[in-house]
Amino acid sequence: VHIVESGGGLAQRGGSLRLSCAASGTIFSISTMAWYRQGAGNWRDPVAIVSNDGSVTYSDSVRGRFTAFRDDAKMTLDLQMSNLEPDDTNVYYCKAVVRHNSQSALFNHWGQGTQVTVSS
Repeated sequence: VHIVESGGGLAQRGGSLRLSCAASGTIFSISTMAWYRQGAGNWRDPVAIVSNDGSVTYSDSVRGRFTAFRDDAKMTLDLQMSNLEPDDTNVYYCKAVVRHNSQSALFNHWGQGTQVTVSS
């Protein structure tokens, strides 16, 4: 399974960026898709979690500014980030929770991350 992120870059305070994540490979089904960003130490903090029923949970820090879009047919998850703040500067990671076949357990697969930098 490959998880590929794109769309990071540099933005000014108040600006916008859109991140894209695409999953491919041996995938029977995807349960949750989510965006995380690097937290303290090795921890990654959830930014937006999209369940397979389409429900979305946002972190308090981004709610109202970020919007997640999931396309199950394309196995993609986009994150539209608006009204960006310098505190949003971070590496953003996409995660897909995948079932490889009808009998398999669920496995977490992560992308390599994409850098977002917001200048003041």
